[in-house]
Amino acid sequence: MAILVIEDEPGIADFVRRGLEAAGFTVEVEADGALGLLAAQGEHVQLVILDLGLPGLSGEEVLSRLRALRPALPVIVLTAKGAVADRVANLNAGADDYVVKPFSFSELLARLRARLRNPDQPSPVVLDAGGIRLDVRTRQATVAGREIALSSREFALLEVLLRHPGQILSQTQLLDLVWGYDFEGASNVVETYIRHLRRKIGSERIETVRRAGYRVVTR
Repeated sequence: MAILVIEDEPGIADFVRRGLEAAGFTVEVEADGALGLLAAQGEHVQLVILDLGLPGLSGEEVLSRLRALRPALPVIVLTAKGAVADRVANLNAGADDYVVKPFSFSELLARLRARLRNPDQPSPVVLDAGGIRLDVRTRQATVAGREIALSSREFALLEVLLRHPGQILSQTQLLDLVWGYDFEGASNVVETYIRHLRRKIGSERIETVRRAGYRVVTR
């Protein structure tokens, strides 16, 4: 099963692909609307992330034809068109969700998982490693059984680390996955938020691997 990304901007397509692969998904990428529509007809495709400004065939046309061909296939529109009228038009045309550029990967991933969730299994997604427990649906965090308050960015950063228990994630990977491909803020933002997290969950639970990155300690 695969996620199909139909996006003609190489930087964005690569950013989304890398993030989804890091989250455990198989990903296919098409940069042309007509080719994307053809690929989306494959039964192995379980969700489509669709840009609107595509060569060959517009995203709107891809969406319209795809709804006739595979009406149950989830489609998340990913576009710079953020006006309410554009959102309404695409949702009415059959899009299941709508994410406006620029975007954070954590938001896109959360929306994607919500669309893939089996309605017969409504239990929340819970991440548990190193004495840290995150309920992704309710946004509740506990450490050694004690509930802690996290900002949305702290939660997103900790979620990414917990989805890769014991794995070293570089600052670049964390910037991509938590802040987004177009982040232009302070260069030390990852270090700053790691410091915030350590104060709340315990410094021993996140290890700094020199010249490599950070990982959650699972032992």
